[in-house]
Amino acid sequence: MSSSTIASLPHRLRAALVMAGFTYDGVAEILGPEAHQALARNETTPALRRTSGGWPLETLIRLFLLQTPVELDAAERALPGLVARLAAEGVLEQTVGEVAARLDVRPYAADGDNLWVVSDLTPGLDGGPSRVGPDHVLGISSASTSLAQMTLREPVGRSLDLGTGCGVQALHLAQHSGEVVATDVNPRALRIARLNMDLNRIETPVDVRQGSFFEPVAGERFDLIATNPPFVISPATGERLVYRDSGLPGDRVVEDIVRAAPDHLTEGGWCQVLANWVVPTGGAWQERLASWAASDCDLFVVQRELVDPAAYVELWLKDAGLHGAPDYLVRYDTWLSWFEEQGIEAVGFGWINLRRSGSADPVRDLLEWPYDVEQPIAPAIREWAVGADATVGLDSRLVVRSDVRQETQGAPGAAHPETVVLRQQRGLRRARQADTVEAALVGACDGDLTVGQILDAVSQLLDLDPAETREAYLPTARELVREGFLTA
Repeated sequence: MSSSTIASLPHRLRAALVMAGFTYDGVAEILGPEAHQALARNETTPALRRTSGGWPLETLIRLFLLQTPVELDAAERALPGLVARLAAEGVLEQTVGEVAARLDVRPYAADGDNLWVVSDLTPGLDGGPSRVGPDHVLGISSASTSLAQMTLREPVGRSLDLGTGCGVQALHLAQHSGEVVATDVNPRALRIARLNMDLNRIETPVDVRQGSFFEPVAGERFDLIATNPPFVISPATGERLVYRDSGLPGDRVVEDIVRAAPDHLTEGGWCQVLANWVVPTGGAWQERLASWAASDCDLFVVQRELVDPAAYVELWLKDAGLHGAPDYLVRYDTWLSWFEEQGIEAVGFGWINLRRSGSADPVRDLLEWPYDVEQPIAPAIREWAVGADATVGLDSRLVVRSDVRQETQGAPGAAHPETVVLRQQRGLRRARQADTVEAALVGACDGDLTVGQILDAVSQLLDLDPAETREAYLPTARELVREGFLTA
C-alpha cells in the first residue's frame, strides 16, 4: 500500500461504506443472530446463504467479512468508481469479472460511533489455512475488545497507544484525549493505523511513530497508556509473529513495560495492560507481579484466567497455523520442555492497572477473579481507585453500595445462617464471606452513623468488647471500601 492511499482515498471509501449501510448494526441485521454468531466462530456458510441478493451491503459483507470473491459489476455498485483505485492500492484484487479483498475492512461500533477498521484478512475462515506472515496486522480481536473495555474513558491531555497494530485503541483514545501518540515496531501496522485514522475522520491529533516499546517516546509523559503487548510466553525461538511475539523470553515484555511505565506517566497517570504472566511452580504469581511496580505506584491486577502449559501451547501453535504441520509435535514438545525447565506451572491472563499516585504507602491489590463481570469494566477500575484513595476511620460515615446483596445459607429452620455472603451485582461483581459483625456493619451503613458508633452498637448487641471490636473491624471497614462494597 502506498502513501497515496492516505492522501486521497479514505474519504471516498468512507462515503461508499456509509451509503451502503455497512455498519456494525447494519451487518448484524442482514446476517441475523445465527449467521452473525457463526461468523464470530470463523464459519461463513450461514452468512453466505443470507447475502446472495447482490445488494451493496450484501456485496460488502461477502467481499470484506466473508472473504469470498464477488462479481465485478456487484463490486462497482457497492464501491462506485473505487474498485480500480482500491486494487491499485492493494486493498482489493481484481481479475476478469471478479473482485476479491486483500485487506479486511470491518465495521466497528465504539463509543456510540460507527467506525471502520482496516487490517489484514482474518486467517482460518471455514477451517482454511491460518498461517500468517511475520508482519501480519491483526484486526479487531477479543484481546483488543477486552483492552478497550478496561481502559479508563475520562478526558485526558495526552495518551499513548503502545503497540498500536491497526490502531483500534488509538481510535478509542482519540475520543477523550487532547493528543494521542501511537507506536509500533511494524511499518505495515503503522501505515494501516494511519489509514484507519483518516478513514474515520479522527480530528484529534494522532502522532503515529515507529519504534520498539517506549523508544519512540523517550523523555515524554502521558496521562494514560493503554497497551496489549505481544505477550505470548515462549522460549523466544523460531519464527516471530510481530503482533504476538516480543522476542523476549517468558513474560519479560510485560515486566519491562510495567517497570518502565512510571517514567512515562504524569502524576496520577495510568498504564493499563492486557497481558499474560508466568505463574511459577507453587502458584505465587502475586508476589512476582507486585515486585514489578514502582514504589510510588498503586497496582490493581485482576487475573481473569489460568491456563495449564499444554492448553497454552496448543492455543498458540494453532493460532500460528501450525496445527498439523510436519514439525508440530516437535514444537509442542520443545515448548513444554521449556516450561518445565523454567518452573512454569501455568499462565495467567488478565488486567494490569498501574497508577502513578506518588503515595508513600501504595496500594497493592492482586485479585483472582475468573467470574462474570459487567462490561465495560473501566468504571469499576475507576471505582477501585476511589476506594483506594479513601480515608476510613472510626468517624467515617459509610454507605453500602446500592447493588450489594446479602445471601445467607443454612439448614432449613435454623435460627442462624451458617454462612453470609455479600455480593455485588455490578462492576467486578465481587463476593466475600462475612461474619455476623461484618454483615451487621454493612447493613447499618446508610450514612447516618459513624463506623465507631455502628461497631459499638453491634458490640453491645452481641455482648462483645467494644474496644476489641473497633480494633478488629476498622481494617475490615477499610477493605469493604477498597473492594467497593461500601462508599466513603
